[in-house]
Amino acid sequence: MSAVNRQITLATRPDGFPQESCFALVESEIPQPGPGEVLVRSQWLSLDPYMRGRMSEARSYAKPTQVGEPMTGQAVGEVTESGDPRFAPGDLVVGQLGWQDYAVARGGALRKLDPSLVPPQTALHVLGATGLTAYFGLFDVGKPKPGDAVVVSAASGAVGQIVGQLAKIAGCGPVVGLAGSPEKVADLTELYGYDVGIDYKRDDINAVLKQACPNGVDVYFDNVGGAVSETIFRRLALGARVPVCGQVSQYNLTEPELAPRNLGFLVVFRARLEGFLVSDYVHRFPEGLRRLGTLLAEGKLRYREDVTEGLENAPAAFMGMLRGENRGKALVKIR
Repeated sequence: MSAVNRQITLATRPDGFPQESCFALVESEIPQPGPGEVLVRSQWLSLDPYMRGRMSEARSYAKPTQVGEPMTGQAVGEVTESGDPRFAPGDLVVGQLGWQDYAVARGGALRKLDPSLVPPQTALHVLGATGLTAYFGLFDVGKPKPGDAVVVSAASGAVGQIVGQLAKIAGCGPVVGLAGSPEKVADLTELYGYDVGIDYKRDDINAVLKQACPNGVDVYFDNVGGAVSETIFRRLALGARVPVCGQVSQYNLTEPELAPRNLGFLVVFRARLEGFLVSDYVHRFPEGLRRLGTLLAEGKLRYREDVTEGLENAPAAFMGMLRGENRGKALVKIR
């Protein structure tokens, strides 16, 4: 066991896009678990866009990370000490452990993993929060029907790559994804099974959608917001559903983008725009994980990981993820 606990803390709140100076690598004593608690040595850390919101004091669905505290984040790790009879040293678990080598967590806040079934880091994406976000956002909010035209923004990301595959499995089509590079667009059609891929930085989104979805877009899974979403809104079908999962195009702006500028499309298309959080469905996580696990075991779900080595490199990897530099789910391999 290491003599110290390395932590990446929030050094200062960002004004616009985060900088290296917003983070600090500090060392502290390894915490000790109390009754009902477990000490976990982290192995894998998930990097996700929501973390940018936690760096801000703006009102949101969760309390912000305080300056001097470790950055928030889910991690997979090995139990080293346990004050909870449900866990023993050597168990692999996933939980909200933060950007650090060691964390103490309540046993009830952890989920035990079986590494003999799938790679343990999949609990941070396809069999974790992002996979569940895709599952419940698409099926409970988007309510797709066979033959529906489905469009997904940030389609090559951790959520988007699963949404498109689930839509195809549900009999939807065409399923269209947007991504920000030729390589990511190739992943959409060649790896994740999208019918059409759009490079939103280079292609005419409106023109491609008009051809690919001549009867309009029935379900738009919105991960980005801003001007991209405004363009897609114009192509909605009558009775369209728009699950709003994220607005990543807005997270690092000092002033919000003035788009979408006209929500009259909701009236014109009698569309429904609905935001959601995966935590809304916590009571149904076992259902979602069973379904996703079955599809993965059957070879019907594919994924790509973008792995950075070393906790000390988490800030750079996080900023790269916000710039869209990752190709697949952004992970940090701590051990």
